Amino acid sequence: MPDEPRLLPWSGPEGKHCYLITDHHGGPISRLADVTESTQLHMGHQLIDHALTLLPDTQPGDLRYLAECLTEALADALRIAESRGMRLKDLN
Repeated sequence: MPDEPRLLPWSGPEGKHCYLITDHHGGPISRLADVTESTQLHMGHQLIDHALTLLPDTQPGDLRYLAECLTEALADALRIAESRGMRLKDLN
């Protein structure tokens, strides 16, 4: 019997959540999702570091772009947290 669906770290058509339903842990899609999550979190950390350096002397137009990037990174991080939280419930 398959485990609970795993929320994947990318969106499907029309921006909707994508889920993986499998009973094979460590399959190719699971590994790709793990690598994608790791990459997204790493990029989020880099973006925060960049924002902290940039913010004190930034022009308003540049701030909008930075805010858009930070919003995207936060959405990725929240999707990862939701996915991992759902998988933690399965362990209990």
